Amino acid sequence: MNPIKSFLIWFFAIVFTVAIAFYQKMTGPTYPVRGHAVIAGQTIKYRLIRSYDLGDDAKVTVEVADTSIRGELRLRRFRSLDSWQVQPMQRHGDTLIGALPHQAPAGKMMYDVTLIKAGQRVLLNDQPAVLRYTGYVPRYILIPHIFFMFMAMLFSTLTGLMVIFKGKRSYLFAWITLVSVGIGGLILGPVVQKFAFDAYWTGWPFGHDLTDNKSLIAFIFWLVALVVMRKNRENKLWPIVASVVLLVVFMIPHSVLGSEIDFTKDQKTQTR
Repeated sequence: MNPIKSFLIWFFAIVFTVAIAFYQKMTGPTYPVRGHAVIAGQTIKYRLIRSYDLGDDAKVTVEVADTSIRGELRLRRFRSLDSWQVQPMQRHGDTLIGALPHQAPAGKMMYDVTLIKAGQRVLLNDQPAVLRYTGYVPRYILIPHIFFMFMAMLFSTLTGLMVIFKGKRSYLFAWITLVSVGIGGLILGPVVQKFAFDAYWTGWPFGHDLTDNKSLIAFIFWLVALVVMRKNRENKLWPIVASVVLLVVFMIPHSVLGSEIDFTKDQKTQTR
């Protein structure tokens, strides 16, 4: 292959993978809700957390330098029959702080924040934010998991492009893709799940966790692609299909339909 064409393929694959990583970070149900609100002529920027992995109450903070501005935190458990509770936020210097009661891993809390000054009330977020509690995942597990998943995205893209543009080493790249998905998604993924939610696997056939199911689907398609490519190195259909499937998998925001506790089940039992 022309060196310039090879360079362009690698360059595109790397840039594309970085873009997908950024997309994954910016989307999904655990990315903080960010925005700004105006009260009494002052613009207040806020960042409302939607994931918490420590063993205490989750702290909701809003930086508000004007000490005459108060804050209210409205909250209730997600998927529960609870009534909404409203509690004042405490001021510590320039920061208003509220606390969401700690829940077991996969438990969720809904909340919103209202700022108050001289009778004016400003709701920060139009829709309540939903925070999910998780167990702490050690970095020595989490970082390799993320690394191998994005290695899979990189080499999946490279394989597809090499097949399309008749480049070399597409079979090797396909192997690297499969191994990366296997290690990152099917080995380290369940370990991350165990630390976070005390269950190794909550996808099919035991549950509907899209994160687990995505890894399984991507692995199956790349396994089939490798079997076909082993018999016929000139086959283009299956590596391209597998590359597209992995791309679709990565385009689905992380943690969608993830583990969560349905508090209504226990509450219905208690009210019988």
